[in-house]
Amino acid sequence: MIDIRSYRERDRQAVAAIILPIQQQEFGIAINAVDQPDLQDIRGFYQTGNGGFWVACHRGEVVSTVGLKDIGGGQAALRKMFVKHGYRGAPLLVVAGLLEHARAHARTHRISDIYLGTTAQFISAQHFYRKQGFSAVTRDDLPAAFPIMAVDTLFFHLSLAQR
Repeated sequence: MIDIRSYRERDRQAVAAIILPIQQQEFGIAINAVDQPDLQDIRGFYQTGNGGFWVACHRGEVVSTVGLKDIGGGQAALRKMFVKHGYRGAPLLVVAGLLEHARAHARTHRISDIYLGTTAQFISAQHFYRKQGFSAVTRDDLPAAFPIMAVDTLFFHLSLAQR
């Protein structure tokens, strides 16, 4: 059974323990926690305005994360969608559940457009985003308030108005 809930400050280490090894070890991205100030202040970065940050837990252990950063104008940035190895894909569909939770939150809070940035290395993530209705966009298509990370090379958009 997977439980999805809002991030709590006591989850900070568990969140970093999922995200950093995936970035560094699985994909060889030279990035650490200091390079990601949002990881240092998840509440202040994500849980403001119409944003949010959620974790998926299995038997009390945080196994997946997702953040929705309110960037104004009915728009949000989807960030920090990571799932621990062993909880990916079927039968649990953890990441799909987290994304649907974030979408439902967005609809409830009148967010009409969700944008995200990712890296070329995250091929399965790109496939997942497309399957979930996201379309590739150029960097020039992003809202001015979209927080681009240095490692972001590909960008996607989802219009909730069409769904």
